[in-house]
Amino acid sequence: MGKFDAPSKSKKHGAKIRSSFQKSCPFSSMALEPFASGFSVSESFGYPVVPEVQSEVAVDFQLRQPVTPSSVAVQCGENRVHVEVQQDLFSNGQLIQPTGLSLGGCPVVGQDSGSRVLIFEYELQDCNSVQMMNEDELVYTFSLTYTPEALAGTPITRADGAVVGVQCHYQRLHNVSSDALRPTWVPYASAEAGEEVFMFSLKLMLDDWSYQRPSYSYFLGGVINIEASVKQYNHVPLRVFVDSCVATQVPDVNSLPRYSFIENHGCFVDAKATASSSRFMPRSQVDKIQFQLEAFMFQESDSPSIYITCVLKATIASAPSDAQRKSCSFANGSQRVPPMRSICTLDAHFCRAGTDVNSAADFLPTVKAA
Repeated sequence: MGKFDAPSKSKKHGAKIRSSFQKSCPFSSMALEPFASGFSVSESFGYPVVPEVQSEVAVDFQLRQPVTPSSVAVQCGENRVHVEVQQDLFSNGQLIQPTGLSLGGCPVVGQDSGSRVLIFEYELQDCNSVQMMNEDELVYTFSLTYTPEALAGTPITRADGAVVGVQCHYQRLHNVSSDALRPTWVPYASAEAGEEVFMFSLKLMLDDWSYQRPSYSYFLGGVINIEASVKQYNHVPLRVFVDSCVATQVPDVNSLPRYSFIENHGCFVDAKATASSSRFMPRSQVDKIQFQLEAFMFQESDSPSIYITCVLKATIASAPSDAQRKSCSFANGSQRVPPMRSICTLDAHFCRAGTDVNSAADFLPTVKAA
């Protein structure tokens, strides 16, 4: 429908209508006659009375804070921790299930049904324990964790999760009597010495034996100074021997051609076979042995390099030398010379050829023609 605009004289007309309406409605100021016996309409009329809203009464209320239960007991042993947890963990009458409780990921190992106690017992280093150390104490820390499970047949739970810190403190310093202490464990130094792996080395040395030679190049006919040694660390003094040595063109000790110049547990046979000046030097230290080898090349070889591999052995320095532990040299192809005259002058079979060689240490000298 369109908009309707009333003429300006509508105000007067409206006033006439209201006046007429008031005259035709006399009941607005008169009481109505009753419609039936015993019923009447009140002369006064008005809107229903809205009841007053009472203001809130201040109530003294405080939320009850839970009391920390004493439901976890810890006993720290020499190397184990023992933890007991009441199944009524929160002291509210609700029993927790063992499957929901763990000590650093480790499950419950025992249960006392009579007293309703769950038991943990583990090594101090187990169950993701954290080890800390301060000036006075060594502390092992564990986390006792409870994860609630849904009530049987329902998707609900009436308990909250909890994490309880468990610690074992050990004093680092103790007062002891003057009596001798007898350890029940094997001392570390003894165990380490018993399992020690000896460190052998084989080095090319300068002409005066003062330092390791920086170059691996030699001229034919020159002398190669070689020093074998053993690191003894905490061990008793050791004496080192060169059991055998072999020269090859490649690192493989079993390759051909090969030349064995120390054999049979310490016989320097190069001088005997080639009338060279190769020999063991007099010892200056029991844990080192020095020897000289005349430089050589393999016949018809394309490479001027040779690999030298030696088997070294060590014995207690106080042990006497014998046929298995010796350092024998030859002069002019036949005569045995010091440093071990007493052993090397025994039966000739002590320095016969033909022993097998196993790899122990190797280096690569390069020999050049003069």
